[in-house]
Amino acid sequence: MAYDARQNKMRRQDAVGMEDLVNQFIREMKLSSGLDKVHAAAAWNAVSGAEAYTLEVRLDRGVMTCTLSSSVVRNQLYFQLNALTQRLNEYLSKDPLFAQQGTGPIVKKLILK
Repeated sequence: MAYDARQNKMRRQDAVGMEDLVNQFIREMKLSSGLDKVHAAAAWNAVSGAEAYTLEVRLDRGVMTCTLSSSVVRNQLYFQLNALTQRLNEYLSKDPLFAQQGTGPIVKKLILK
């Protein structure tokens, strides 16, 4: 049985995998933008190693803005800006639940504040 949102009732169909059900649920409930924000923050923490100094991570239209509490850490990361951007794109492109997967890079510009 599967849920049919249009008719608001259950309908019989072949067995569906849990991965497909989760993806369908995320699409129908329009949760992908919120999940993308969480995945972007997780990618920043995994790639940068500056989780302890990160106050906020925002991803909007390919621009990732990271607010840091330490100017020393920000300056160290600033020298690695291109490498960080490349590693973020690799990390997010491998994430199967990240919805903004397209042909171009996910993070086009990285801003450190």
